[in-house]
Amino acid sequence: MTFDPLAQQPKLLYLLQGLGAFAAVVALLLVLLHRGPVRRRGAAFLLLAPALLLLTAGLLVPGLRTVLLSFKDGAGEQWVGLDNYVWLVTDPGALTVLRNTLTWVVLVPLLVTATGLLYAAAVVRSRYRALALALVLLPMALSFVGAGLIWKFVYAYRPAEADQIGLLNQLVVAFGGEPRQWLVESPWNVLFLVVAMVWAQTGFAAVLLAGAIRAVPDDVVEAARLDGASPRQVFWRVTVPLIRPTLLVVALAEVIGTFKAFDIVRTMTGGQFDTGVIAHEMYAQSFRYGQTGRGAALAVLLFALVTPVVAYKVRAQRGAR
Repeated sequence: MTFDPLAQQPKLLYLLQGLGAFAAVVALLLVLLHRGPVRRRGAAFLLLAPALLLLTAGLLVPGLRTVLLSFKDGAGEQWVGLDNYVWLVTDPGALTVLRNTLTWVVLVPLLVTATGLLYAAAVVRSRYRALALALVLLPMALSFVGAGLIWKFVYAYRPAEADQIGLLNQLVVAFGGEPRQWLVESPWNVLFLVVAMVWAQTGFAAVLLAGAIRAVPDDVVEAARLDGASPRQVFWRVTVPLIRPTLLVVALAEVIGTFKAFDIVRTMTGGQFDTGVIAHEMYAQSFRYGQTGRGAALAVLLFALVTPVVAYKVRAQRGAR
């Protein structure tokens, strides 16, 4: 494949036009702010105007269009009213997707927060704390696609007479069992996908919670010990209540991320074998099956579920400061 400079000229022209438009807007703002009689509120509006314009074009307009599409048919032409939302709560496949999403939203934040808390408590006073936290944080250096591929190999299946390449089936065979198709058997396959998500996200929780534990005042811990509290009682009755705001922020962040889970499902099962979740099913309905109305309805549902959690997380972060 050869490089053709002439074919790249339109792209280069578009890039230069975009940079020129950006420079022109910045220059206009500077002129208005420094030479015109602009009050403080006017200056704030001028500085926010480009960002507000981009947010309107990139978020508000597409969001409103998605809401309108959710009331139309698969081709996005005929109005069908609430049919797409009725499909969401009556179709067996859609109900399975909702059930799987609920399973993810309950298990992933709970397991990530609990595992991260226990790991942080175990290493926070250690001499090798930095190394231990770096090791648990390593999976976050991977994308969710990379994490999904790794765990897909862990669960890989081959017939009993063949050599197993999957770690889990290799262990099963080593102890005299029969290899199983872990990602095919429903509903347990959903739990195996959850494990991959927990592995990828535990480092995030551990690092934040380790910092919160270290911020607990030493005099409070010493006072509890002088009162006769055991190390376990100090941890559960003193440390955990004091880091509760951080625990809440971590759990809410995981809830938001879990609602948007897509990559792991797409990489490991492609949503097959009853493993679909809302974010993946939204993609599948819109682009694989050509049902843009149903995909839009799923997008609206996802937005409705995530918005209150985001609002509560913002309040929790303010309270944690």
